[in-house]
This record gives sequence, structure tokens and C-alpha cells, in this order.
Amino acid sequence: MHSSLNRRQFLAAGALTLTAAGLAGCSSTTKKTTSFVRPDSAAVTAAEAKRRRTGTVVQRALTAEPVALDLGGKTAKTWAYRGASATEPLRGNVGDTLKVALTNKLPDPTSVHWHGLALRNDMDGVPGLTQEPVQPGGSFAYEFTLPEPGTFWFHPHVGVQLDRGLYAPLIIDDPNERAGFDKEWVIVLDDWLDGVTATPDEVLKELEKGMMDHGGMDMGPMRMGNTLMGATSPLLGGDAGDVYYPLYLINSRPANDPQTFTAKPGERIRLRIINAGGDTAFRFGLAEHPLTITHTDGFPVEPFEAESVVLGMGERYDAIITAGDGAFAVIAEAIGKQDQALAVLRTGSGTAPTKDAKLPQTKSPATGSDLKATSRVALPQRAADRTVALELTGGMEKYDWAINGERMDMDQPMRDALGIAEGERIALEFKNSTTMWHPMHLHGHTFQLAGGGPRKDTAIVLPGKALRVEFDADNPGRWLTHCHNVYHGEAGMMTTIAYQNG
Repeated sequence: MHSSLNRRQFLAAGALTLTAAGLAGCSSTTKKTTSFVRPDSAAVTAAEAKRRRTGTVVQRALTAEPVALDLGGKTAKTWAYRGASATEPLRGNVGDTLKVALTNKLPDPTSVHWHGLALRNDMDGVPGLTQEPVQPGGSFAYEFTLPEPGTFWFHPHVGVQLDRGLYAPLIIDDPNERAGFDKEWVIVLDDWLDGVTATPDEVLKELEKGMMDHGGMDMGPMRMGNTLMGATSPLLGGDAGDVYYPLYLINSRPANDPQTFTAKPGERIRLRIINAGGDTAFRFGLAEHPLTITHTDGFPVEPFEAESVVLGMGERYDAIITAGDGAFAVIAEAIGKQDQALAVLRTGSGTAPTKDAKLPQTKSPATGSDLKATSRVALPQRAADRTVALELTGGMEKYDWAINGERMDMDQPMRDALGIAEGERIALEFKNSTTMWHPMHLHGHTFQLAGGGPRKDTAIVLPGKALRVEFDADNPGRWLTHCHNVYHGEAGMMTTIAYQNG
């Protein structure tokens, strides 16, 4: 995701006539010449002006810098933010203007992507596509309207920086929302290796050498350097992941030093759960505490009772629990990797659960396909104007992850851009022709799963399966859709969906 474009090249590129996929009517593979809306265009400014605003300005300072973290007795030299972290969210009300002054004290360029937000295009944080990278010693002023209430988060969009400590929640509140709960906890799940076994850049170089495609094997996970073989799971349709992580965290704490959440028996607690991992899907739940799922990716769903829930990288779920009496395990099972993250819910006396505590599975865990959007947020019923076919291709042997056989080059992010028009209903048909699952994320919009499913910005596409989603083209600009496995995305499983001029 690293771009070498300078400002002159970046702005000039927006004025060029570019090649895009022609999408008239149904899915098409023909190409035509068109020009695309630029991030600094009048259409982007006009879309931002239409958002409802409270007049309140929330100002924050964010510094990306090298740090040393204590992870349960292991010291990890990594990169993180000063001004926000897993346990220090940014927060504002829907309609507020968020102003974040980013300072880069890292040795490499960086940026901030505001994951899940339908924000203005020039604030989306993708170097080479929507902004210049913020150089070491440089700064950038992010400013945009908080468009929807919900659970969101932010992270870099340069290389594999996401797999360090550079992330934090962004919580957008609706003052008119009826609480219905006594407490609220933000729970951030993560897989961790930086500064313990390797850096993410070292892992990527190892992966790029290629390895045997082992999606059909069932021998349990075997570590080979910084990679895994045989990490399989029926929940994910085969290969569950390819990176070895020595630690799994809840709110930046490993299982041998768990965070303790305290409450009183009978209190209703809202959980805002975020998977900030790089290569790991988690099955999340609390021992002896059923979950009532109320939101996914920020949007409300019809309440759904579940024993546990599966979160792919980038996904968020909100759930309500009623606290029992005692001490209970809060578990995020690293699916297919035979390890887990642990925290503790304590409401009274009792022995704290050990790091080997198990999350029951008497019922199938919930996924997005189980949920229905509430009528308030469901897309109005209408036929799709265009259907865009996005075939997920590639494999581990050559590490050639791609969309429609094309590996995206972030130095040429508009090369194979897919053109759409403002006001259209767009259907994306993901077809996974690989042996791995992929959490596919769409920038700048939220889509709805077929059949009245939930509104989301990230959804899991299982190997050998297809997934159809729809969204309304109502936020002009140039937007990525990509795999939120940070290593697959960096290898090229990305494409640009761009609004056409005229």
C-alpha cells in the first residue's frame, strides 16, 4: 500500500483520462475511456456539505511514533499512536466535525484510514489514491463530519503497518439513542508478533517467497519460521490463516496478563467488539453469558441471540450481555490456530479463569449471514443498475493474491479502476476461487448482504463460495475494495471503484 507518487504526480493523475471497466447494465469485461472524480473535486465537497452537522468540533492530536510495549512480560518494540490506543478511543457524536492533527514521527511514511466511515474522499487516508503519504517528520490535518453512529476504528493504509500497534477505536454516539444498558465496554481483539518474533515487513518478505497451498490438509497448525501450515477450520472453509502469532490480545493484553472487567450481577453491558488483527479470524464469547447481537459494522440489526460470534479482520459487532455472579472467561479464540486471547468478567467472588479456559460451542457461532438489517437502515428495495463481478484469485504457492486476476499496484491505483456513476445501485458479486477465506472491505460506503441481510462494510467470503452485496453510489470519489488480511491486500488483492465524471 506504499505509494511513491509526489504531489505533482498525484494531482496530475486526477486530470488524466484513464482506462476503466465499462459496467453498462449487467457485469461487463469491456473497457472504455473515461475520466474519474478526483478526491479534491467539487462533487466531494458537495457531498460533505450535505451531511447533517451539529456545529460541534472535536479536536484531537495523534502522533505515530516508535514505542516499547509490555505484553505480559515480553517487551515489544513497535509503532503506535500517542493520543489514542486500543483502550483510548476517539469519540464524538454523529454530526460532529472531527479534526485530527496527525504527526508522523516514524522512520517511514504513514497515513490514517477511518475504517467503515462514509466520509469525504480526500480524508480516506489511502496514499496514492486519496492523499499523499505523510512523510517522516511531516503532518496532515484530517477533518470530516462523523456521518453515522456506531463502532468504527482507524489504522494506517501504508504497507503492512496495520500489523503493528497503529490502531484505535472510533466510537460515534447518537445522543437520541435509548441506552438500554448500564455499562459499555470496547473490546479490541488482535494477533501480535511485532517486536516479539519478527516485524510485519519481515513476515511479508517470507510469505512472498511462496509456500505449499495447504487448504485441504488437516494436520493442525505447524510453525515454519513466521508462517503456519495446516491451520484449518471448518468454520472458514479450510485454510484459516498463514501467519504465526506468538500472542493474542484483548485490549493490548495477552492471556497471561488479562484485563479484568468489573460489573454488578444483573447489570446489562454493551460490548463493542473490534477485530484489529492482521491474519486471524476470532470466535468471541463469554463463558455462561449468551450474547444478544444488536449491531454489526456500526449498523443496527434485528436482535439475535448467540453463544458466540465470528469476526473477520476489520469486522465489528455490538452485543448486550446480562452479567452473572462470579468470575467468567472472556475469550477470543483464534480460529484454526489453536490459541486464544483472554480477559475476565468479574462481578463477585470466585477463582479467575485460567488462560486455558475454553469457550463452549454447543451452537454454531453467529456470522453476518445470520443477521437482518433493521428497517431503519435497510436499503430501499430497488433493482441493481450494475453488477460488478469481483473474482478473488491467487494462492500461497506464488503468493499472487488478486482480484479478477489483476494484482493492484498502489503506485498505479487507477490503472484498472472500475467506473460507476453517482446515484446508481451497485451490486458486487464476490466469487472466491481461492482455497482461503477473505474478509472483503469496501471503503467509503456500506453495503447490504442479499436477502435483507445486515448493512456492513466488511464481509467474509468463504473459499469456493460467492457473496452478493449491494450499495448505493452516494459518496463521490475513488474508493478501494480489498481483502482486509493485511498481507493479502498488500500482495495485490485490491481494486479501485471510482465515480465517473459526468
